[in-house]
Amino acid sequence: MRAIADTGFVLAFGNRRDRHHDWALRIAQRVTEPLLTCEAVLAESAFHLGSTKLVLALIEDGLLRPAFSISEHLPRLEELATRYAGLSPDLADLCLIRMSELHPKYPVITTDIRDFKIYRRGRREAIPVILPPAK
Repeated sequence: MRAIADTGFVLAFGNRRDRHHDWALRIAQRVTEPLLTCEAVLAESAFHLGSTKLVLALIEDGLLRPAFSISEHLPRLEELATRYAGLSPDLADLCLIRMSELHPKYPVITTDIRDFKIYRRGRREAIPVILPPAK
């Protein structure tokens, strides 16, 4: 599986008490190469999990790979921030939208159905997502 990892996936994978933990484990079993992500997702994940060590281990073990440079994409991130200002997107979401534009065949693995149903690549193209099953 080739994909882009959002914070929700990392939190679900790293926290056994998360309601999406089993789903995240099933996703991780299908991973054949590291999931791409950005440093904003890693920072959010470390904060919410309360463990930088765990997040670094996910990189070292090959589940995740930081693959985005904010400074190289600053103009586009600023455009996206303006476009979605009404949703108050966080930096991680903006980076993931841009990563989806750069890797159009990679879905975003997320628990954030609300925002990722609205976000678009380019102007109109829906971002493919992998979501936990609806309950």
